[in-house]
Amino acid sequence: MSRLPPGLLVSALLRRVNDSGGIGVVRARGSAQAGTVLVIEDGGNGQARALERGFDLSGKVMLVESLPVGGDVEDYWRRRRKHDPDLWVVELSIPASERLAVLTMLED
Repeated sequence: MSRLPPGLLVSALLRRVNDSGGIGVVRARGSAQAGTVLVIEDGGNGQARALERGFDLSGKVMLVESLPVGGDVEDYWRRRRKHDPDLWVVELSIPASERLAVLTMLED
């Protein structure tokens, strides 16, 4: 798992997406030193997903979908942001967005 602070993680993720020909946008800026990074994956078909670091049952760090079933991504991140001003919200528009997020946010 990356030990970089969220500000650097977001910069690295945006750079990686940009270098791969995609578009990455910071929808909400959190604390540069603390907080969580929520990645909105724009599927291009109106099906957006919200992903963030989480754990599986064995305790392994992974990227998990955090949007409740049937939830609206926009409403979800805005509600989260009200309760957590340190939350970073980054929207990615590129076919390999989940893979790039995993490479950036979970690598050692």
